[in-house]
Amino acid sequence: MSTGELAASLRTWRDRTDPAEVGMAVNAPRRAPGLRREELALLAGISIDYVVRLEQGRTRTPSAQVCAALARALRLSDHEQAHLFRLAGHAADRGRISRRIPAGVRRIVDALHDHPVALLDVTWTLISWNPLYAALMGDPSGLSDRERNTLWKQFTEGHTHARVQHTPEERDVLVRSLVADLRGSTSRYPEDPDLAALIADLSATSAEFVALWDSGVVAGHQQSRKTVVHPDVGDVVIDCDTLTTAEDDLRLLVFTPAPGSDARSRLDLLAAVGTQAMGTVNT
Repeated sequence: MSTGELAASLRTWRDRTDPAEVGMAVNAPRRAPGLRREELALLAGISIDYVVRLEQGRTRTPSAQVCAALARALRLSDHEQAHLFRLAGHAADRGRISRRIPAGVRRIVDALHDHPVALLDVTWTLISWNPLYAALMGDPSGLSDRERNTLWKQFTEGHTHARVQHTPEERDVLVRSLVADLRGSTSRYPEDPDLAALIADLSATSAEFVALWDSGVVAGHQQSRKTVVHPDVGDVVIDCDTLTTAEDDLRLLVFTPAPGSDARSRLDLLAAVGTQAMGTVNT
């Protein structure tokens, strides 16, 4: 990885980014154009110290999740984002999972601002989300990669999402669907170390996962209905549709109010209260 070129590119992209275009208040003249480091840190969901170290070339291994967060915050084009990933040592490989978020997908997420929306990679690890998702589900920015993985949460006694309620039957359908989808990913990404590590860790931790994995079922994940018990607005009944992007195989989760419920008014109330800016994982 070229830390010097990575550092220079980040500084250039930050300097050219119009603060107003990314939702930052501009109340007084600035000594320099573009975003301040603390603004980039806020938008990307990482610490300002980490931004400083990146721009000074003192950090050699920014993760793919951090690169995706920076690309989103800086509004990079698809070519620029691919360049960033290459500089950070995450070159595209047909056998490896992509965590690049194309500009077109970011535009779709922005357009769906009145719905909770989340992006996950092929391992079902949450990599990005919009403010309404954070307001509904709780802010995921302080969680580790494992804690943000849907399968890990379902099959272990670690971090669980107390806000989402499933009946035993609903959970059974959910985990079978997730495991079947994950198995299908192994043939598309046979060399990906993160996918292999997740399967190995789940196999060592959960007998339930092993039984489902050994069944050999391959299928795509299906639509599901969830009841989210929110501490401020009460029960929110939502349908979750999973859309898969063609080029990068990302999972775009779009939550819509269940027909016949009052979920729309509860989501509108959450949106009116206001939440954090579009989030991604912290370092």
